[in-house]
Amino acid sequence: MATFNVPTRDEVSENNKFIFDSLEKGIGFVPNIYAVYAYSDTALGDYLAFQNRKTSLTGKEKEIVNLVVSEVNGCAYCKSAHTAVGKMNGFSDDQVLEIRSGKASFDPKLDALARFVKDAAVNRSQSSAELVGNLIAAGYTKENLVDTIMVIGDKTVSNYLHGATQVAIDFPAVPELETELA
Repeated sequence: MATFNVPTRDEVSENNKFIFDSLEKGIGFVPNIYAVYAYSDTALGDYLAFQNRKTSLTGKEKEIVNLVVSEVNGCAYCKSAHTAVGKMNGFSDDQVLEIRSGKASFDPKLDALARFVKDAAVNRSQSSAELVGNLIAAGYTKENLVDTIMVIGDKTVSNYLHGATQVAIDFPAVPELETELA
């Protein structure tokens, strides 16, 4: 397997240096997965625009999508990163573990979202009509459905990038799910 080091600011294009500086100022560091996008002159900016696009989903709802998709795709990096972000959005450790399993029994609306996302990610675009209906019945709109699928796509890109590069995880490690939760 090829080794992918995390590029430093001095090793990236001028455009990416500006983005690195913005990330450093905004969040205090450049996450390794973002730095890997900077192997391309345009991918980091494109990805951040995609990830930060205006959406009808709340921060908590986006984190449900991120956690479920990362679990389905087996991305240790994104599971670790989004566990930290999920906690910043108010989820407890136990809630994060349950969300990763594709459920959110603590909130019926979020549960419908988690179950739909797991189904969509596992079945690679062949979502169950029943789970789509449950999502709408729980109070989500067609706009929310479209935005959910956009976040599924966004997270899948990072999952695949980490899967190919295996760059070091720079967030606290998270436990694997117990069999009964998966």
